[in-house]
Amino acid sequence: MGGVTSINSSPLFDPFGRRIEYLRVSVTDRCDLRCQYCMAAQMTFLPRKDLLSIEELSRLTDAFIDLGVRKVRLTGGEPLVRRGIMDLISRLSAYLGDGSLDELTLTTNGTQLRAHAAALASAGVRRVNVSLDTLNGAAYRALTRGGQITDVLSGIEAAKAAGIRVKINAVALQNTAIHLRGLIEWAHLEGHDVSLIEVMPLGDTGTDRTDQYVPLSAVRDDLEAVWTLVPSAHRTGGPSRYVDVEETGGRLGFITPLTNNFCEGCNRVRLTCTGRLYQCLGQESHTDFRELMRAGIDEAGLRSAIIAAIARKPYAHDFVISEGSAPATTRHMSVTGG
Repeated sequence: MGGVTSINSSPLFDPFGRRIEYLRVSVTDRCDLRCQYCMAAQMTFLPRKDLLSIEELSRLTDAFIDLGVRKVRLTGGEPLVRRGIMDLISRLSAYLGDGSLDELTLTTNGTQLRAHAAALASAGVRRVNVSLDTLNGAAYRALTRGGQITDVLSGIEAAKAAGIRVKINAVALQNTAIHLRGLIEWAHLEGHDVSLIEVMPLGDTGTDRTDQYVPLSAVRDDLEAVWTLVPSAHRTGGPSRYVDVEETGGRLGFITPLTNNFCEGCNRVRLTCTGRLYQCLGQESHTDFRELMRAGIDEAGLRSAIIAAIARKPYAHDFVISEGSAPATTRHMSVTGG
């Protein structure tokens, strides 16, 4: 493990002068749910040999941190179904102790959170994002193709009890948008921030996204008809732009990859469970680090390859949802990581 990298000495700047300090690491493509906007009903998951081992994930993440990454988010699929995930989290938590890392966090569907909340808190995880699009049990079961909302709610409660702050991530969909106000009211009452997200055209899910997509501009208009939304300067390092809701006393974020492209300030890259580094969520260009590591690349070569990959980061994605439009990428969101 390396020491703290000075912000001024970090070599991780892309061609547009953006400092890359946020790494999202997908640890598995597998999930115990089949959300309609994320996966097909019948998924074929990757063979185990194609996935990076915990040791390989750790080595690669170590290199990014040594080069100046300050925030690591573990994603999936569902990261908490990955065997050995707590070993990886324990290794990365050492960077929190020596000051090399500002934050270690994860995005989860919450179904496994109850079993892991105490261990996550002990490892220094102070905040998690939980994907939850509705509080209606029947709607949740339909959207996730069989999920039980009670599993998620008990996981959120366990995280809260362990001292972990929870942010609710909710994708705005035509079938569940009617539930968003109730979800926000509940979350704010429980002390949780909420971010609303526009559905993104990633992978073939077997459903027409024009039947799912709701622009957040319309959702915001509906909310402003009943609530006072006050712009907030709060930032978490991600793309969410926040307001404070006067009537609930809580914070609400909007993630708008389609209606209000936020790419100009992008500070993120995504590493998949197979070792592909995608410099942009909505583009296909990538660098294959699994191939490099299994070919025997040394640490200096690994660092050079990371720097070279960041130097190829594109400026923006090209998301479009319209009748007959193809997905922006062939890979599912569960492959790239949330």
